Amino acid sequence: MAGAVSALPAIAQTKAKATTAPAKQPVDYVNPYIGSISHMLVPCFPTTHLPHSMMRVFPVRGDYTSNRIGGLPLIVTNHRSGSGFNFYPYQGQESGITPSKQFSYDQEKVTPYRYSVYLDEGNIGVDFAPSHQSAIYKISFDKPGAPYLVINTGRGELKAEGNTISGHKDIGNKTNVYFYAETDAKPTKTGGVDRAGVTSATSGPAITLQYPAGTKTLGMRYGISFISVEQAKKNLAREIKTYDVNAIAAIGRKIWNDELGKIAATGAPDKETTVFYTSLYRTMERPMVISEDGRYFSATDGKVHSDEGHPFSTDDWSWDTYRAAHPLRVLIAKNQEVDVLRSYILMSEQGGNNWLPNFPMVNGDDRAMNSNHFIASMLDAQVKGLRGFDFAKAYEYSKGSVERKSLVPWSGAKKAGELDKFYHEKGYMPALKPGEKETVKEVHGWEKRQPIAVTLGTSYDEWCLSEMARILGKTDEQAHYLKTSYNYRNVFNTETGFFHPKDADGNFIKPLDYRTSGGPGAREYYDENNGYIYRWDVQHNVGDLVNLIGGNEKFIGGLESMFNEPIPGTRWDFYAILPDHTGNVGMFSMANEPSFHIPYLYNYAGAPWRTQKRIRNLLDQWYRNDLMGIPGDEDGGGMTAFVVFSQMGFYPVTPGSPTYNIGSPRFTYVKMNVGGGKFFEIKATKASQDNKYIQSATLNGKVLNQPWFNHSDIANGGVLELVMGPVANKTWGAGSPPPSAAQLP
Repeated sequence: MAGAVSALPAIAQTKAKATTAPAKQPVDYVNPYIGSISHMLVPCFPTTHLPHSMMRVFPVRGDYTSNRIGGLPLIVTNHRSGSGFNFYPYQGQESGITPSKQFSYDQEKVTPYRYSVYLDEGNIGVDFAPSHQSAIYKISFDKPGAPYLVINTGRGELKAEGNTISGHKDIGNKTNVYFYAETDAKPTKTGGVDRAGVTSATSGPAITLQYPAGTKTLGMRYGISFISVEQAKKNLAREIKTYDVNAIAAIGRKIWNDELGKIAATGAPDKETTVFYTSLYRTMERPMVISEDGRYFSATDGKVHSDEGHPFSTDDWSWDTYRAAHPLRVLIAKNQEVDVLRSYILMSEQGGNNWLPNFPMVNGDDRAMNSNHFIASMLDAQVKGLRGFDFAKAYEYSKGSVERKSLVPWSGAKKAGELDKFYHEKGYMPALKPGEKETVKEVHGWEKRQPIAVTLGTSYDEWCLSEMARILGKTDEQAHYLKTSYNYRNVFNTETGFFHPKDADGNFIKPLDYRTSGGPGAREYYDENNGYIYRWDVQHNVGDLVNLIGGNEKFIGGLESMFNEPIPGTRWDFYAILPDHTGNVGMFSMANEPSFHIPYLYNYAGAPWRTQKRIRNLLDQWYRNDLMGIPGDEDGGGMTAFVVFSQMGFYPVTPGSPTYNIGSPRFTYVKMNVGGGKFFEIKATKASQDNKYIQSATLNGKVLNQPWFNHSDIANGGVLELVMGPVANKTWGAGSPPPSAAQLP
């Protein structure tokens, strides 16, 4: 008995050690399901991929509530688009085979580096892990009988030979995605598939492969390419030499931890940490690197080029990602950001149009949304010290984006037309008068003119041009674009304090309701958001906007009235007009990109404490660790980069200005790797759910009494120290607003 008693503590101790969970690594905090049910529009998809890689997949379904999945994807070629190829495993009568099937499923698990699911009606298990340009599936069959794989491509052709499958799919604009696969068992029979069933052909838009009866597991590894089947085969051979899903998943897990670990965030509850690292993972989906062994296919000219040692990128939407995703890479992925900008300059050259791409995708540039804010990304990188891209060329192509390419939103017209001439002569985009029919052929029938959005967005682009010209010593052009950067004044209604559409005769459109006017998406006047949001869309010159509205007190009052103005009428009537205008706090829309900088604008009007309060409340309300935890279209990092910055405690209100606004950090400690062995640290003493207000601050050991800092303060590492508390210090930073654009002489 004595021996047994004396052994108990040791046994208990051993058991405690065995059941203690290992410490979480950054990737363990990622929850790809956040936002998988949309509030209104497109949900986030739980995507499995490596950072910025060609290979990415997500379940083939509408959203998380779907009871069935449409087979298994092999590659998603453009952000949130359909699968380039699709396949499904099958056991049963051959007569039951069709080109595609819907499956009931269960036990789905998604991480950034692995996907698994159980097709419960078929008793088939699926396990998947990606590399950069290749991937591996392991299929487990529980039923007796011969298993099958059925693969389809839609617009393209597949063929089977021995244990290999290859083919291509036409994804438009003379662009193809190619596929080469190997299985670890040789099929006993192959054939093409059509709606009538299985044929004897070994090639076609869909094929079926039958494997020996009794096969319980089947491994398939494959490569993809935008160059050729041969290159897809090389990509596979370079990256995956095994059929072991565990081995490939382990490599992917390490890659993700290395990338996410560039920012170490601690001192907040797990739910906030989960939101943070999930948001950071989202920002690493796009843009996509498409260099393959030093070569890439460019849809801009339909040719294969050498990347000359600089990986080529595409799949990026300027209207969404210039605001925060590009500035985040300037801090934590400098070389990658340089290569991205080089890619867009090359697209400009290859297209022969002398303007920047707008929404570059694998199969070419899409003329979506309005303005071209890659201009801001070019300037932002330059003023923050990044080199290695041709800034003089960037300036010329940026000029072309404003001067030579049509400013009309979503227009297929390449060259500037009559509305562009009007803008450059009169300084604003004209709106149609009530009842006036559109006669300008370049105007998109659904997207309309969006005159306020175009005028304000182009004013910002022109400020960026003025700064680029200044850097290049082009003083006349600097002065010209500085002047036109004030074009937003031409549509400011001094009586109401809002930006107000004008007709071609210079008259304000009346009557007009800033909450709901403008038709679907308010596109006749604004774009996706109403006049309350576009009231603040002067990112480059907030100081001048403060003056236009009437000074600090009226400016703050305007912000507060926006947050307090209720939705008019019924919610269903409001969202029938403005479905993108979700995540509402009054007339503020947390769900749409033009809103992201707005909570920080109190810093410009002597009330930083209001920014601290507002940004914390918005994060708590709308960005959560749950299935509806993202309030709008996330757009592959366009929205989540805002969350990453805001949870850390600062934000680039004006990309192109080497400054950051301070908000309210959610973590007590953040350590950001800014490269070269240097780190930027944020120490927020006592930061918590309640302690959201800055009491005092130092930057690099010196007292800081302003709600902003320069990029140069942190470019080579630095320490921002904040003392946080539960009650606002209303005097901290109140007298030192962030800088705005240079004033006109």
